[in-house]
Amino acid sequence: MPVTPLLAGDPPRLGEFALLGRLGAGGMGTVYLAEDPDGRRVAIKVVRPEKAADPTFLARFRSEVKRARQVPPFCTAAVLHDDLEHDPPYLIVEFVDGPSLDWSG
Repeated sequence: MPVTPLLAGDPPRLGEFALLGRLGAGGMGTVYLAEDPDGRRVAIKVVRPEKAADPTFLARFRSEVKRARQVPPFCTAAVLHDDLEHDPPYLIVEFVDGPSLDWSG
């Protein structure tokens, strides 16, 4: 899976997680490759700041996190942690290395 370098405005850390690079970005936010203090790699989805100010969007994101927690871990990347009160909110899931699913080109 291609990882691109962090950009100038990206945080170097999010809590105890060191951000290593970008896995992707879209309308909802940015997904980073990160590492916990024990060296375990995770993916962190961080909501765009402008989206974090939208109550309708936040309700949808909370619902997405709730549904993701209900999916058995053998079906998808396991949800490890979330902080829906953080500014901006984020979701941490198990990092599953593999080919890109980008079909754009």
